[in-house]
Amino acid sequence: MGQETEDSQKPRRIAAAAYDYDNDPRWADYWSNILIPPHLSSRSDVLDHYKRKFYQRYIDPDLVVEVMSTNGSSQSTNPSASSSSSSPPSYGSTARAFGPSATAGQNPTSVHWYRQTIQFSVNAWVFVVAVLAIIPLAPKNLSSRAYRLSLIGTACSSLYSLYTLYGRPRAWNLQGIQVYLQSIIATKDFIYFIYCLTFVTSHLCLKVALIPILCRSLEHVAKFLRRNFSRSTLYRKYLEDPCVWVESNTTTLSILSSHTEIGLGFLLIVSLFSWQRNIIQTFMYWQLLKIMYHAPVTAGYHQSVWAKIGRTINPLIHRYCPFLNTPLSAVQRWWLR
Repeated sequence: MGQETEDSQKPRRIAAAAYDYDNDPRWADYWSNILIPPHLSSRSDVLDHYKRKFYQRYIDPDLVVEVMSTNGSSQSTNPSASSSSSSPPSYGSTARAFGPSATAGQNPTSVHWYRQTIQFSVNAWVFVVAVLAIIPLAPKNLSSRAYRLSLIGTACSSLYSLYTLYGRPRAWNLQGIQVYLQSIIATKDFIYFIYCLTFVTSHLCLKVALIPILCRSLEHVAKFLRRNFSRSTLYRKYLEDPCVWVESNTTTLSILSSHTEIGLGFLLIVSLFSWQRNIIQTFMYWQLLKIMYHAPVTAGYHQSVWAKIGRTINPLIHRYCPFLNTPLSAVQRWWLR
């Protein structure tokens, strides 16, 4: 019986090892939400273990994933024996982002720490600037500049994250760029890059657009502090409770962000009737909302909000404005395509 189980698991393990995790946007989101120390997150056996966990959760529930040993001494002395994957050790996106010469000359742990530190610094700066932008008593000129700087900072952070996770297009031609865009279009970093680009290039200054930016930067900062400074006295005294609260309420922050993002769509439609109207920006933003509705990283939250809107609006339309049913059906067909 045990031999039969082993024989049935062998092809599943091979399939899990051969799966293209880097081109699955769910993997990047899954890996970024795992709380493990930096010195462990760069080890190939740890990475392979969580890849199998991911594969079991999203691809093949029948795959059996063994419990990872917590004894670091034996694994560090003989990493080839500790790795249960048949594939060669891989450091994922780090190798693609910095190239083989960089990873060969540097400790992967230090490279991973370097990337995390850059992201933390940018997101901490974005959080401070965004708070400054929404403070009601701040001078208008300063508030407006802080608003644009926080959007630019988030766009740069998203671009850097895309580069470290997905690298560059393999070929700088139409086909290569198209393939590259298809691999990143459903990721949260790409969505936030387009989101920031939409508002930073507009003459409209909608401070409410900073709410998703604040939520995103807050999550990144809290995650970094909790991973790397949990033993610090300063952290335990002043920052531990806020960071624990943020990480315990990521769902609440995502729901708040999705409500804000959809509300901004309707606000842009209303702005079309003012002198500040921007038809191109409104069209681009609704295209982005459509991506958010279908992308795995945001679909659950956005679909929930749209379902609530439909339960509220549809009865009123059927009762008072039945002539709108035909155009709304056409819009829904486009939306769900």
